[in-house]
Amino acid sequence: MQSAIRAFFDEPTNTVSYLVWDPATKQGAVIDPVLDWDHRSGTADTAFADRILAAAAAEGVRIAWVLETHAHADHLTAAPYIKAKTGAPIGIGEHIKDVQRIFRPVFDARDVKPEGGDFDRLFKDGERFAIGNLEVEVMHLPGHTPADIAYRIGQDVFVGDTIFMHDYGTARADFPGGDARILFRSIRRLLALPPKTRLWMCHDYKAPGRKDYAWESTVAEQRAHNPHVKDGVTEEEFVAFRTQRDAGLAAPTLLLPSIQVNIRAGRFPEAEANGVRYLKVPVRARHASALS
Repeated sequence: MQSAIRAFFDEPTNTVSYLVWDPATKQGAVIDPVLDWDHRSGTADTAFADRILAAAAAEGVRIAWVLETHAHADHLTAAPYIKAKTGAPIGIGEHIKDVQRIFRPVFDARDVKPEGGDFDRLFKDGERFAIGNLEVEVMHLPGHTPADIAYRIGQDVFVGDTIFMHDYGTARADFPGGDARILFRSIRRLLALPPKTRLWMCHDYKAPGRKDYAWESTVAEQRAHNPHVKDGVTEEEFVAFRTQRDAGLAAPTLLLPSIQVNIRAGRFPEAEANGVRYLKVPVRARHASALS
């Protein structure tokens, strides 16, 4: 059974969210939904998620799942909003527990529920579940973060941040818990799938010379053209390249709010006595005198 797929591109965060459904039963899932977030004013909105919900309604699709590929560092998730509107449970890979253990002390986030309890379902590598008549296979693809997974539905794989378009490259591996060597092995596992397998990206940044955003590739195209991991690139070459490149990358603009919200499955911290919710900014000083 072939799934129906509709992509939604959020240009402010260069993120692609997906509405995927079974044409026969009209059951569907939303993958990696984005919450609109104005970082300068601290304002959240749901216009992007509402576009997805409107598209589902127009197609007669009942959303049965909200699926995250990992705890994103570059956008806040709209998963709780979609859950509230549809009743769909929120799923993510079981190694979100490792990411929470890393970041809970960073933000003193004592309200993060233990063992991934903010999420409704934690998927194991190789686990299968249904969206209508569609069978979804979970692939654990760590390296970018310890928790990254992909969702394989027949010949379509939603790869998260594991790999980017075949003319662009691969994800960074320098976040806490990331590992370039592990990322390379995850990508090779992904690229061992049949050549015609379609890979759906979570991000696009327009490779040099390309005019339009793009988010659909194939295993064959990646193996032939991806400058970071095409056939012939060794693990040692990739690790050396990725390590050097990551050392010069700036932190994502929305890193601090995104991590705090996304490890809570999109839940914001509880409001203070004044009714306002607050996110934290850890402060570090290069020299002690900077904080005097």
